[in-house]
Amino acid sequence: MTTAVTRTGEDVSVGSLLRGWRKLRGVTQLELALRADSSARHISFIETGRSTPSRSMVLHLAERLDVPVRDRNSLLVAAGYAPSYPETPLAEPAMTTLRAGLEQLLTAYEPLPALVMDGMYDVVAANDGVRMLLEGVSGHLLRPPMNAMRLTLHPEGLAPRIRNLGEWRAHLLERMERQAALRSSDALHRLYEEVAGYPVPDGGAPAAPAGRTDGQDPAAHPYALPLRIEVGGRVLSFISTATTFNTPMDVTVSELAVETFLPADTETAAALRTAG
Repeated sequence: MTTAVTRTGEDVSVGSLLRGWRKLRGVTQLELALRADSSARHISFIETGRSTPSRSMVLHLAERLDVPVRDRNSLLVAAGYAPSYPETPLAEPAMTTLRAGLEQLLTAYEPLPALVMDGMYDVVAANDGVRMLLEGVSGHLLRPPMNAMRLTLHPEGLAPRIRNLGEWRAHLLERMERQAALRSSDALHRLYEEVAGYPVPDGGAPAAPAGRTDGQDPAAHPYALPLRIEVGGRVLSFISTATTFNTPMDVTVSELAVETFLPADTETAAALRTAG
């Protein structure tokens, strides 16, 4: 896995942090200068500490490097400025309208499963469609904070009932690895290492070749990988989507994602209508 930008005890000057993000994104000083309407010389001076960037320049470079909102605050602090983005717990009164909107959205999706996750894949809200999938899951995985990755891949979670576990597991691990690298998150790296080390339940097949779905016609779902899971004695097939907020101005909001599961075949759609 790609290592995070910083580690305890390392240089945390704004220049070194920006250099770390630039290298993580695979961008040269010249490329960053062109993106930021600056010069490679100026970028070099900032990275080496010969020049101190203004507050607006820090945010400008962070935007061009697609630095997560949480880490933009760290860049500002390292440069000697106050953080720009608050981090408001979702339970705070200031988030009442947001919480209500999310609950309304989840309810509107029923009977389709839908949930809201934070940046660590902890489930902060879920609808009855998700609860329908949780039959037989061990109680310790359902205790708050319920983590979607642990819940899905743990041998006492959903894993034994996922018919294409090899493919779905590979998809989730790749997704986590990508997010851990994009966010330069030690916590996500640790979660990845934990769930990647879970034993695969008996009968869990290795990932099928690209373009295949375990036990299905490879042309059945050419547009997206389905989750095929046994629920109540029948196999349901879902295509998942993830939605995030545009231009978030709060760290908490920037890390929220709404994940929905759409029926991937007519049999699943009919089963959901009956369940609803």
